[in-house]
Amino acid sequence: MVEGPSGWSGGAFGDRGLCVLAPNADQMTLDGTNTWVLREPGSERSIVIDPGPPVQSHLDAVAEAGGDVEVVLLTHHHLDHSEAARDFAERVGCGVRALDPAYRLGGEGLGEGDVVAVGGTEVHVVATPGHTADSLSFWLPQESAVLTGDTVLGRGTTVVAHPDGQLGAYLDSLDRLRDLATEHGIESIWPGHGPVIDDALGALDFYLAHRRERLDQVRDAVATLERSDSPPDEDALPRSVVEIVYADVDPVLWGAAELSVRAQLAYLHR
Repeated sequence: MVEGPSGWSGGAFGDRGLCVLAPNADQMTLDGTNTWVLREPGSERSIVIDPGPPVQSHLDAVAEAGGDVEVVLLTHHHLDHSEAARDFAERVGCGVRALDPAYRLGGEGLGEGDVVAVGGTEVHVVATPGHTADSLSFWLPQESAVLTGDTVLGRGTTVVAHPDGQLGAYLDSLDRLRDLATEHGIESIWPGHGPVIDDALGALDFYLAHRRERLDQVRDAVATLERSDSPPDEDALPRSVVEIVYADVDPVLWGAAELSVRAQLAYLHR
């Protein structure tokens, strides 16, 4: 498992990255949402990624760290990343760019191949669907880093949020990030939750191996259930699989695990 230090509280990374940790920690958000402020050394102009929840103290800290915020970017639409985006952007007088038009402010979209440049800092947009259909990652060539939102977390693994999320797309996105890291020498992952990962390739290899292992476990669980005296019907099958494959996981997380199992079952069925 990709583990990082407990008590994660953000901080400065490289020459251009500052993580402001939102106070919304729970079992799904780990230590809270990482809001990223990107700014060229010596410049007052910045990019803010994923303003997070509408907590005034957090948004005050982001505004202070951001200085002259030129644009807000979203990795995806989940509320723990996007809920405060519009209000924050209106407060600082900038737009919001996202893949999903419903979350934009100012009309300008965001998608594969776009380059957002502010004060010399460049953010290259990489489409990485799977966790959600609108998930994006942001490659920072000047820092040899990639911001992954919820596609790769700083600790543990992420949920493929079926039906919006699709496992096939997610596996393709992990492969794409790995190829990008190999080709361009990406060293670190700046995630949407949890601590920064200093070994990008190691984390991506772990994620790919973990997904293959889970698929094997789900396949075996389905076979076991089908051989039982009372096999579950189609509606009950995902929860029955969760109870086998995730037996060692806190039942509080079984709802999220069931989303991933549904995505795995759909992938195996395909």
